[in-house]
Parts: sequence; structure tokens; C-alpha cells
Amino acid sequence: MPEKFIVDSESVKNLATLLEESGLTEIEYQVGTHRIRVVRGNVQPSLPHFISSSTSSPISAAPSPTLQVVAPAPAELPTPQGEAIASPMVGTVYLSAEPGAAPFIKTGDFVKKGDTLLIVEAMKVMNPIRAPRDGKVLEICAEDTKPVEFGEVLVILE
Repeated sequence: MPEKFIVDSESVKNLATLLEESGLTEIEYQVGTHRIRVVRGNVQPSLPHFISSSTSSPISAAPSPTLQVVAPAPAELPTPQGEAIASPMVGTVYLSAEPGAAPFIKTGDFVKKGDTLLIVEAMKVMNPIRAPRDGKVLEICAEDTKPVEFGEVLVILE
């Protein structure tokens, strides 16, 4: 039976405030398999698992942020080839600390839990993506200075 997802209204208010202060039109927050997505403006759900106040018509344009709760996704199992490390945000990938510097990791390197694998820049903030566990780098899927989407695979660990 799926785990019940309880929406914390204070967290939603904080996300809505952050959305307005930053000028963004959308913000998404995920913990485990639970996601909260706050969107300002016209929202057209593209997946059937979005929950809205109306089941027969799409969510209409709203002057203030709108909440969409995404149903928990099934637990992702590591593939036999390794564990995919996905981007937690939309941004630009940097494989090294600065242009011309050695990359944080190379294919075949062994990393320890907490080591920086790469950086994802979002809104001029450099966000280090750290190894969730010890392991060997099987593949680096992201390219230096290229954009990435939320959930896109960045690195595969053995």
C-alpha cells in the first residue's frame, strides 16, 4: 500500500513566497518519492497523476501560486549496471571548480560518500552534487557547461 503523503501547509507557503520573491514561475521540492510543485500562472497538467481541485477541467490561470501534488513515483531500483545520480534541479553543469581546472571526477575514479561529483549552477548559485555513497564512477552522462533538466542522469556509480 502506498505511503500517505501529508502536505505541510507552512512548507507550501514558504515555497510560494520564495517563488514570488525570486520571480520564478515554477518551483519544485522533492523528499524521497514525494514532490511538491508550486506554479504561478496558467498550468496545464501534462500527466494524469497531478491532483487538482477539479477533475473535469484543467487548472485555470491563477494570479497567485497554484499547488500541484505529484503522486509518489515507484521506488527507483538501481540498474545492474550501476546507480544513476540525477540532477535535483534545472541548471548548467560544471565538471570542474573553474575553467581549465581538473575535473572533480573521471570515469573509473573511486569516490567516497560526500565527495563532490560536479556542480549544477541554478540562478547564479553553484550547487555541488555530492556522492550519495562510496563507489566507482562508471559513466559521466553530463557535459561540461551544458544545461540539464530536473531528474536528468548526471553520473552513474557502480
